[in-house]
Amino acid sequence: MSITSEIRPGANRYLNHTGALAELPELLAPFKHPIIITGEKSFAAYRQFAPELDCPIYRYDGTASDEDAQRIADAAPDADCVLAIGGGRVLDTAKVTAELLAKPVITVPTLASNCAPYTPVGAIYQPNHQFKRVAYFTQAPYATVVDWDLILTTPHDYFVAGIGDTLAKWYELVGLTAGRDATLPVFTRVAKAIAQEILTTLQDYAPAALEALAADDATPAFTAVADTIIGVAGTTGGFGVADGRQAGAHAVHNGLTHIPETHDILHGSKVAYGVLVQLAYTGDAADLHAIMPFYQTVGLPTKLADLHITTDVPAKMQTIAAAAASPDESFTLIDSQVTPEAIVAAMEKIETGA
Repeated sequence: MSITSEIRPGANRYLNHTGALAELPELLAPFKHPIIITGEKSFAAYRQFAPELDCPIYRYDGTASDEDAQRIADAAPDADCVLAIGGGRVLDTAKVTAELLAKPVITVPTLASNCAPYTPVGAIYQPNHQFKRVAYFTQAPYATVVDWDLILTTPHDYFVAGIGDTLAKWYELVGLTAGRDATLPVFTRVAKAIAQEILTTLQDYAPAALEALAADDATPAFTAVADTIIGVAGTTGGFGVADGRQAGAHAVHNGLTHIPETHDILHGSKVAYGVLVQLAYTGDAADLHAIMPFYQTVGLPTKLADLHITTDVPAKMQTIAAAAASPDESFTLIDSQVTPEAIVAAMEKIETGA
């Protein structure tokens, strides 16, 4: 039995409405010793809208590392529930801590930037911020609480990164299932239909959602895009299993983490650049050119310079490509014979607009 190959739907409960944070006391009522894991900025945003809770608070160290999760688990051995409040790295830290404690986790996203609040999967890094592994947890969140007042405090760049990360669901799934449509399991066909809806929703509503974010208005366009980033995206991997998770785009993201100047670039923005590289690699020129106007409209990166890579570019391309083409990386799911040279060639196509 392997949880990496099981159908894994998302959170046990998904609460998405204005004022949802008021339901936290009721959600926590069954537990005697809940703890909070959060960050400084995350908790400050949360406290603007949330009831005060009498729980010990543990601050994560910003790494989303196994080491930090273990530190918190060691400090709170009697915890019977983890309330995770923050962005993706906070939530993934908390999910590792909950796994170590063998206790449930309740997630409260403070921004819409990825599907970490919803999924039983996490992106885990080394303490130096280099990517380490994808973690698969034995439990999905006990509940995910999405309060529109809080989500409207999402910084613009984080929301754009969430759009980029979520957009990859369609392109990676198509890349992973190319040539196999006639033999796809029914759950994977469902995942593909969800991914198609993700693409349509983002293309139709993302510009209006960004305007709503700037206006602090939870319009239908805003809530549709936010729900797509946080919840709908996670169902693609949940139903599609390996076919609905990471492929070439995420492998490029992981390679980019080896370049220090990209460390302050958000996860979803790096993934969005990886989508372009994957499309260039597979020769999907029509899709590549078709998506470029959308990238420009919402502000996603289209060049390495947008990721702060401006010096020693050829050498850094080699570093990124070598990591992305590693036998242990997900680019091999697109092409088992992938080489660093071929990924570099794809990156060069993106740089030159070829």
